[in-house]
Amino acid sequence: MIKALALDIDGTITDKSRRGCISAIDTIYRVEDLGIPVIITTGNVLCFTNALSIFLATSGGVVAENGGVIEYNGSKKVLGNFEVCLDAYNHLKSELPVEKVQNSHLRISEIAITRKFPVQIIKEILKDFDVRIYDSKFAIHITDPSVSKGSSVIKVAENMDVKASEVLAIGDSENDIEFLQAVGFKVAVSNADQELKDIADYVTTQPHGNGVKEAVEKYIFGIS
Repeated sequence: MIKALALDIDGTITDKSRRGCISAIDTIYRVEDLGIPVIITTGNVLCFTNALSIFLATSGGVVAENGGVIEYNGSKKVLGNFEVCLDAYNHLKSELPVEKVQNSHLRISEIAITRKFPVQIIKEILKDFDVRIYDSKFAIHITDPSVSKGSSVIKVAENMDVKASEVLAIGDSENDIEFLQAVGFKVAVSNADQELKDIADYVTTQPHGNGVKEAVEKYIFGIS
């Protein structure tokens, strides 16, 4: 039985231009009206994530910065070590003219850079640093390896007395792999990276928000 829905934002409930999909927004409302909390789970900064949660009226708490920051019941916890990420970034910048993404001054647990250089080059340069590198298809994230979307979603779910096995997670990119692996029901939208599709229980036939709607109707509303 599914007791919580965890949703990635960029590329999952938005399209490739980061426009919110009406089908996904409507689906979130329907799930919340059913009494099932929605957990917003993203690589974005906490204040933006909270704002989205408010506008979508979600009740499951939020996971921001790829698991580096969580908030529920008005309580914020910073789980990622920003200094570790900053050391790696400073080294990277000495090797390549990388640039941070917009609003980086708001990040408190990780560093996100533009996709100016291939992620494999970034990973090679930082191979001796204790960081994890994710490509979300909107930015390249330098994160603390001790945290992830998956481990943080479990913490937020447990606060609601929901087991990991009772969570349905939907995502689209590399930084959603551990996110899906951590829960009981794993869905990749049709536009997802192949690595995510390979571990998913279900891959939607539709992309982005329409895929979210399709998966929720299948797993939560029982519409085939």
